Amino acid sequence: MGEPNLAVEVGGITMKNPVMTASGTFGYGEEFASLVDLNKLGGIIVKGLSLKPSAGNPPPRTVETYGGMLNAIGLENIGIEAFVQEKLPFLKTLETPVVLNIYGHEIKAYAELAERTQDLEGIAGIEVNISCPNVRAGGSAFGTDPKMAFEVVKAVREKTRLPLIAKLSPNVTDISVIAHSVEKAGADAVSLINTITGMAVDVPTRKPKLANITGGLSGPAIKPIALRMVWEAAQAVRIPVIGIGGIMNAMDAMEFFIVGARAVQVGTANFVNPRVTVEIVEGLRRYLVENNISNINEIIGSLRTGRQ
Repeated sequence: MGEPNLAVEVGGITMKNPVMTASGTFGYGEEFASLVDLNKLGGIIVKGLSLKPSAGNPPPRTVETYGGMLNAIGLENIGIEAFVQEKLPFLKTLETPVVLNIYGHEIKAYAELAERTQDLEGIAGIEVNISCPNVRAGGSAFGTDPKMAFEVVKAVREKTRLPLIAKLSPNVTDISVIAHSVEKAGADAVSLINTITGMAVDVPTRKPKLANITGGLSGPAIKPIALRMVWEAAQAVRIPVIGIGGIMNAMDAMEFFIVGARAVQVGTANFVNPRVTVEIVEGLRRYLVENNISNINEIIGSLRTGRQ
């Protein structure tokens, strides 16, 4: 058998392989350029961007936990204007598709960001982070209410022709309802899961380990939850699903493909091993060769539940 085909198409974005970087764990890409051949990746999703620069939350804002980490970075970022001037010129030199992750605390902020990025050269798509608190709705996250999720994705859809990925929160009762809602609003794909709300306490001082008290749990500890939700979402929608949550190696990624993910995003693992993304790509290629599988797409959605 010749070289296996790792190429996938996700919501209008064609990628040479299905391994992407998760927003917030890979900076703006250039920070990893000396460690990773960025052109070997399937896609790069940059750190979440808002209209104006944001300092994020006060420290301490990360803490290691069993099998993962908690973060309360608070979406610190340089803002869309500085990104276009300072970061985009480098990203435009890459062969790898670059996806912008955007967020806001009001629907009009999402819409304005989408409009401002619509005609930027070198941007392959937009990932909409709907896990942010809606200041007009008392702080509840857009992504925890089907109607709010629909409205924010619809607002972005009306302002851009770029492929649109809706990044879903796991902090919901039924992920399939939210996934179906953003599909109706015009999303071309969904990515999930975002972090799970958690906390840690320092026993001697009896204080929270995070200044923000709570934070987002990521890493291997959340993988079983992520797999279950990706499987549920893949059955609920017709658009592609991107799996996120605790992926540390190629076999972790394979689990997500089997339950229906068309691509995966690698996040917390980048902090453990900055080269993990390219190692996962090589691991997938090796698995396909060893198992005489010519195309990664043969694996996608191939779960055998005993119900067939």
